[in-house]
Amino acid sequence: MPGITEKKASRQTPGIRKDPYFGYNFLVEIDGLIAGGFTEISGLSIQVEVERKMFGGHNDYEYKFFKAVKFPDLVLKRGVGDPDVFWNWYQDVLKGKIQFKDGSIYLLDLTGQQIRGWHFFGAYPIKWDGPTLNSASNTIAMESLTLTHHGLSGA
Repeated sequence: MPGITEKKASRQTPGIRKDPYFGYNFLVEIDGLIAGGFTEISGLSIQVEVERKMFGGHNDYEYKFFKAVKFPDLVLKRGVGDPDVFWNWYQDVLKGKIQFKDGSIYLLDLTGQQIRGWHFFGAYPIKWDGPTLNSASNTIAMESLTLTHHGLSGA
């Protein structure tokens, strides 16, 4: 087709996969290295907690006071990648050696290009679920991994 560069055409050619995570629309980077691709990630949320009070004489008005910011745990589901990165990190936590790590989550489009990202800070794994082993199906390296963290920002 005229006007399509060779690079763009090769990305659109069926059967050519330069990125092994292509079917996994979310990449997770830990300490600067891509650690895996996931099909689902939940917990990208920030909530400001407020304390609500009503004072005598102003019963028709509720005062709201800032308390804290909450960051729910991140749950990375159905992932593939370097299994040792997450497994060894989690094994260290089980031994009491908690290593706080920073990371990023990247949302990819159908061509594998990053279209959005989020950074998390001071994270460590608190739950690991392996795949269901079934010889009749293609299993994945990890069913889910839960990370607790100390902050989230957009990229």
